[in-house]
Amino acid sequence: MTRRYILEISVESVEAALAAERGGADRIELCSNLREGGTTPDAELLRGVRERARVPVLAMIRPRGGDFLYSEGEFAAMRGSIEAARGLGLDGFVLGLLDAEGRVDVGRTRELVEWAAPLPVTFHRAFDACVDLRAGLEDVIRTGATRVLTSGGKATAPEAFPILGELVRSAGERIVVMPGSGLNAGNIGEAVERTGAREFHAGLSSVVARGAGEMEEFEREVRKMNLALRR
Repeated sequence: MTRRYILEISVESVEAALAAERGGADRIELCSNLREGGTTPDAELLRGVRERARVPVLAMIRPRGGDFLYSEGEFAAMRGSIEAARGLGLDGFVLGLLDAEGRVDVGRTRELVEWAAPLPVTFHRAFDACVDLRAGLEDVIRTGATRVLTSGGKATAPEAFPILGELVRSAGERIVVMPGSGLNAGNIGEAVERTGAREFHAGLSSVVARGAGEMEEFEREVRKMNLALRR
């Protein structure tokens, strides 16, 4: 029986990737520096996760924290990171570029999407910094990206369920709108009902404490989300 919903979990270590997989994650977003919103992982981390995880692994392509307006040198580095990750067997990429006016940089994003082909690209939460989310959605669709990760322009997705539902409906079958940020087992059911989305993203930083036993707790929380979605 085909599963109805997809659960993507963001991680920054081999241990967390394997814990997420054991908990039932369908896909991994692999980053470094999650506290900065995620940056490009180094080759050792990419290789380590790809060699041991069985589920699809998407690599974050972001040369630094901060804004999403990149120099020519940074843009070239992003192309190089895509090529390096492809060579290590990654299954797709997560990236996003804005222009100086706070709109999706359609031209340069499309160039990276084409460079990544045939592997899929997720436009990440740079989307939430757009001056106009509805226009931004149309722009992301024009780039050829497969999906867009968004919290509806708010700090967390639960604050924006009505907006997310509107984006899902506007997108239709043209692109996947994937709510993320602040989702957990306690609110994922409401997220399904109020947004109509089919794919969901979580890092679980708000419900998993750092320290001893962190990976065990992380795995339990992923499993709880997985079970909630199966219901």
